[in-house]
Amino acid sequence: MTTQKMINDELRVKIFKALADETRLDIIRALYISKNEMNCGEVGHIRDTTKSNTSYHLRTLKEAKLIKVRKEAQAKYMSIDLETFQTYLPGFLDTL
Repeated sequence: MTTQKMINDELRVKIFKALADETRLDIIRALYISKNEMNCGEVGHIRDTTKSNTSYHLRTLKEAKLIKVRKEAQAKYMSIDLETFQTYLPGFLDTL
C-alpha cells in the first residue's frame, strides 16, 4: 500500500470516529446550517456542555479535518472544512 493511501485511510478512520458521536454531529450540523463561523461559546451552547468538554469535541473534529479553526486575539472561531466533506463524504452535509 502506498504512503498516500495509508495517510488517506488514517484520515478516513479519524473522520468516522469523529462523526460517531452525537455531540460532534450536532456541532457539525449547527456549523453547516449557520453557514457562518461560530466561536467556542456558541458551540458550547449547542449541547450545553462545559468548556473543557467543548474543547475536547472541537479538537477531535479539527484532527479529523472536519472543521477549520481561526484564532483572533483570545477567541477561536470554527467553520466547516468543506473540502474534507467534498473529498471523503460527498453529499453527507445535505443529509443533516
